[in-house]
Amino acid sequence: MSDFVSDFWSYWISGVVVVGIVGLTYLLFSQNRLKVESGTEVKTTGHVWDGDLAEYNNPLPKWWMWMFTLTLVFGVAYLVLYPGMGSFKGIRNWTSVGEYTAERAAAEAKYQPLYDAFLKQDIPTVAGDQKAQEMGYRLFQTYCVQCHGSDARGAKGFPNLTDNDWLYGGSPEKIQETILNGRHGQMPPFGAAFGEEKVKDVANYVMSLSGKKHNAERATRGADTFKAICATCHGPDGKGNKDIGAPNLTDNIWLYGGTEKTIVETITNGRSNQMPAWKDFLGDGKVHLLASYVWGLSNKPAKAAAQQ
Repeated sequence: MSDFVSDFWSYWISGVVVVGIVGLTYLLFSQNRLKVESGTEVKTTGHVWDGDLAEYNNPLPKWWMWMFTLTLVFGVAYLVLYPGMGSFKGIRNWTSVGEYTAERAAAEAKYQPLYDAFLKQDIPTVAGDQKAQEMGYRLFQTYCVQCHGSDARGAKGFPNLTDNDWLYGGSPEKIQETILNGRHGQMPPFGAAFGEEKVKDVANYVMSLSGKKHNAERATRGADTFKAICATCHGPDGKGNKDIGAPNLTDNIWLYGGTEKTIVETITNGRSNQMPAWKDFLGDGKVHLLASYVWGLSNKPAKAAAQQ
């Protein structure tokens, strides 16, 4: 058994806590034995600084004693009610997870009906509702900006959601499906299979598909390899396959970058990119609003028409 899950640590922590409380209690009362009658001269402890600055042996102030005592009583009561003594959970059986779950359940009961109210409307209609879009924007800023950015324009490896280029399709249904179930896009590495020179040939052919400056001789050699291997996912014309998330290579939109160096890196090492599924965490109502907001980002004319 690992040391970090051994019962020894529970006993160790409990022992440290008990010894600490007992020690502080003894210290408190052992220092409260001194009694000085009113008008009696208080003796010094014998400690003198700078020749005439002496330390007097006065008893502890009563207010300080009571405050220390109340602190000890509070500490003991807390350890009886809440976790603090090793694996003992306290008689209230309180946990931070339980507290979070209860707070979230209360919040869901209060606010979920506001989200669910839009479930009966289709996504384009919700995208034209100003109140719904404000709610969708706040959801996006809470859960999506970490990857897609506050402006939804994405970053290297994270798609731009404001254009009309979609790996899996940009219809309302596809966007909602993506948010609900997540996506896992993978491209296998071909560096070992192709070799360095053939990788560069294929990279130049890929660059030629989108009209980028390229080495024509390498592109010619790379065409055969592309059609034999790469066309399986990207299609013989390089326009991709939305069913499996294979990107269109004929436009000038690149998820990881469209330079020769980056394309060579992609072919050599492959790519693996995953978007988590949000269905269980957010629920259908919030996902519906999020999908409407995201769809509206790249469908502004249609969104404006829905508002009229």
